[in-house]
Amino acid sequence: MLNRLLSTRVLPCMLLAGSLPALAHHSFAMFDFDKATTIKGTVTDFQWTNPHVVLYVTADGPDGKPGQEWALELTSPGNLTRVGWNRKVFKPGDRVEVELSPLRDGNAGGAFRKGTLLDSKQVWTSNLRAAEKPGLE
Repeated sequence: MLNRLLSTRVLPCMLLAGSLPALAHHSFAMFDFDKATTIKGTVTDFQWTNPHVVLYVTADGPDGKPGQEWALELTSPGNLTRVGWNRKVFKPGDRVEVELSPLRDGNAGGAFRKGTLLDSKQVWTSNLRAAEKPGLE
């Protein structure tokens, strides 16, 4: 009786629970990798979390005032750590120039390609589609 309960009820639940993280991951189809956009602005947040790191930048507006906030997706913290990144690469208040592959729907966001810290001129790169090969330039 216990074996039957385990095999018909508990085991399927365990398998389903183990597959939930895979369901949370999305494709990269929302990004237009054939286009590149560059924005200058100020870092508002750098979220060093799984499954993808996200950099938030408030772009410079045309009138010199803060413009739209952009959400830029990178690869995982693990991939970035292996090539020299850490959670302190970008800090709120940093002035940056960021190259990205824009969202296909036209919203302010995209896949991070390259970011330059304007004060130090340090350049950081990450290729979201080739997540095993991000790197520091």
